Amino acid sequence: MSWIVPITSFLEILLLLYVATIDVATRLIRNEICLALALLGIVGQLASPVQIFESLIVASILLLFLLVIYQRRLIGGGDVKLLVALAIGLPLTGVVQLLTITALAGGVLALVHLMMRFLPYPRLAPAGSSFVRRVYAVERWRHLRHAPLPFGVAIACGGIFAVLSKGL
Repeated sequence: MSWIVPITSFLEILLLLYVATIDVATRLIRNEICLALALLGIVGQLASPVQIFESLIVASILLLFLLVIYQRRLIGGGDVKLLVALAIGLPLTGVVQLLTITALAGGVLALVHLMMRFLPYPRLAPAGSSFVRRVYAVERWRHLRHAPLPFGVAIACGGIFAVLSKGL
């Protein structure tokens, strides 16, 4: 059974990288991905039913807290789903790490978007442009229209850190 945790951790990291990519592209976090992350978190803790119970309690408390923040429109619904799904697979210390790294990565993300104010407005990226150029053009356009930050990227950073820490 010792092989389950590395496999579930690897799959969680792959899903988090996918979430970050999709959130940048569409600003949406799919329900299926959150469900898969929650199930992988539970499977990774099957050796300890007490830890599953603790994780569910912590995730429930986090959900209540995040719902209050969501009601005030300070966080998106997809971000709430993703954070709670990740919390289901983590012990209390892992949830604290998740929230801490997510906050730090969110701060970096916000600074990058603030710095975009000073960057030139790009023309449409011509066919054959690099991926970075196309992402920059789209993000700059979204920034000018006051689109929300792709906070799933910050959550993915926090989640990857917490998942890697869980395995150590």
